Amino acid sequence: MSDQPAGKSPSPAPPAATGSPAPAPAATETSTGILPAAHWVEQEITNDGDSALGSDAGSSTASLASSILEYRTVLGRTFHSEKVTDNQYWGPNDEKQNESADVIHHTLLLALEGKLTAAPISKDVKKVLDVGTGTGSWAIDFADEYPDCEVIGTDISPIQPGWVPPNLKFEIEDASAPWTYAANSFDFVHMRYLFGSFADWTALFREAYRVTKPGGWIESFEASSRLASDDGTVVEGSPMDQWGKVYKEAGRKFGRSFSVIDDNVQVPNIEAAGFVDLKVVDGKLPLGGWMKEPRWKEIGQFAQLAIEQDIEGYVLFVWTQVMGWSPEETKVFIAHFRRQMRDPKCHAYFKFRIVYARKPE
Repeated sequence: MSDQPAGKSPSPAPPAATGSPAPAPAATETSTGILPAAHWVEQEITNDGDSALGSDAGSSTASLASSILEYRTVLGRTFHSEKVTDNQYWGPNDEKQNESADVIHHTLLLALEGKLTAAPISKDVKKVLDVGTGTGSWAIDFADEYPDCEVIGTDISPIQPGWVPPNLKFEIEDASAPWTYAANSFDFVHMRYLFGSFADWTALFREAYRVTKPGGWIESFEASSRLASDDGTVVEGSPMDQWGKVYKEAGRKFGRSFSVIDDNVQVPNIEAAGFVDLKVVDGKLPLGGWMKEPRWKEIGQFAQLAIEQDIEGYVLFVWTQVMGWSPEETKVFIAHFRRQMRDPKCHAYFKFRIVYARKPE
């Protein structure tokens, strides 16, 4: 069953011109469709002010045990402590990445017309769990909107602010391991943007089912890592085309899928966990201000701002540690990607999918 997302999903303008030109066939594609890293070094870059890799180290605002704050460092960027979990999450946890995450939260609120959930949760909801809370933006907004509800946000990094609503608390919890919460204890379990985080999504949703109260709800909000266009302006072999292909192959190597939507991970696993009354909301999130409709133009501009804020953070671990690219090759790819992203003739978008469902009473 499928619903339509709030608002009108973006439809690209009629094709007037292509985006960034297809790269010259100087290198040979692999069987995955991924051009070798050296290809990007061979291409000319114009009008890009990219900074060098590895400049901003992060810090935590939470006062937790020092071992939790012993972050891993990869090429100058910090990642979660191995004392918390050996499940290597691919995203940095430093200030630069956190600012980008907060912009993404704002972008998604705009796309959903200010709504924090799609699930029809009760106004007198009493206890809510936000899995993989990140900077805690969603949990903070939810706690403000529902002041009589106890809200818990979990993550593997203590990067959340210390000044939060009194009905909200953050806890260190590895969601890929068995959860520490009692069965039937939450009215609503929320999870968003967890692609690339789990080897076993079946186990994730089973844990969510276990802790959800009978009659309670789960909501899974995921986005595709693949950039697409409806008018052919995301040209095959271009940086935006390669972005999704590299993520897909990295997920295969890494054992943690970045293709949650494309592989239809959510629906069958949520059903297998035991939830019922599933609803699916599909939508498109434009990248850049290429849309004519003012609301979606603004949304696309914020989506671009989020990635511009920290393109390096999104690709650093995946490209260098998983795919084996050198820092220099990665830096050059980033420059090519940024150039295409700034091209208004390129009508790119990400797909997103929200699945919500109820635990039987």
